[in-house]
Amino acid sequence: RAFADFAPAGGSGLTLGADLLVAGDYKPQPLPQAVRTVEVDGYTVALAGDLVPGRASKLTLRVSKDGKPVTDLQPYLGAYGHLVALRAGDLAYLHVHPDGEPGDGKTAAGPQITFYAEVPSGGEYRLFLDFQHDGKVRTADFTVRAGTGQSEPAVEPSSSPSHGEHAH
Repeated sequence: RAFADFAPAGGSGLTLGADLLVAGDYKPQPLPQAVRTVEVDGYTVALAGDLVPGRASKLTLRVSKDGKPVTDLQPYLGAYGHLVALRAGDLAYLHVHPDGEPGDGKTAAGPQITFYAEVPSGGEYRLFLDFQHDGKVRTADFTVRAGTGQSEPAVEPSSSPSHGEHAH
């Protein structure tokens, strides 16, 4: 499945999806095991928070390198991070911008990036965090299960409407 997520000039955000056909045998693999910490290109990214269907769930991702917090993340497409969630099975798509934005006078450039994500249903999701540091975009991926949840109630995000979550 391929997704194009964009905002046309003068219009609101839009996501298009298309199924792709490829040659070869279909050999589905199980999802990677659910973990709270992943390594990517020498960085450690830790996930805190739980997805609870039907409500804004606070997810905080903390980026470190060599055991030290990364406090100089660079903006990528206008934000310190972008989070995409794909629901296992049907690949339902969710793109979430972080709470706050670079240059607003209150959003730190790391090590934490906070998102408020609202998934429509329980089940397994793949999360992909894009972040930029030292001029290179990296992607950290997680498998999480959305359930009835033990999470504390989420607080409303303070970000502008253009950087709020949107499901497609």
